[in-house]
Amino acid sequence: MNVFDCAIKIEEEARKYYETISSQSSEPDMKHLFTMLAASEEEFRDQLVNLKTTLAPELAKADAMDGAACSFRPLLTERELLEIVKDDHDLYQLSMREVEEEIRFYEELAAKTKDPATRNCLKMLAEEERRHLSVVENIYEFVEAPKTYLAWGEFSNLKDL
Repeated sequence: MNVFDCAIKIEEEARKYYETISSQSSEPDMKHLFTMLAASEEEFRDQLVNLKTTLAPELAKADAMDGAACSFRPLLTERELLEIVKDDHDLYQLSMREVEEEIRFYEELAAKTKDPATRNCLKMLAEEERRHLSVVENIYEFVEAPKTYLAWGEFSNLKDL
């Protein structure tokens, strides 16, 4: 199996997961957050497809990789996540852990792989996931920005500076 095919499959499953949660969420903020996360997964998937086309297929083969390993394994089921949304509107930590798990997956796979070219591809995927983590962090900050503002009276004089 090609490591990029594996990564693309994981991103597609993650996108579907976030889309389902978005469609089932009754909270507008959560709906917006998960819609943006799904779009981010789709964008990252497209980046992986482009990366795959630029590399020779023999550099990204992973003969020892089981096809079952190439599936998105969310930390929580959709039902569990929707239950948490009812009580905790801040799912930032959970979405960050999801991406961090993907980074660990690629790093662990790279450590087990004997072929140096494949190991380099897996390390590159882990690095791409780190960039994706930054995007997810930015999405969260964007969604939360309207809720966080400076409203202390002691700073009201900053306009005068």
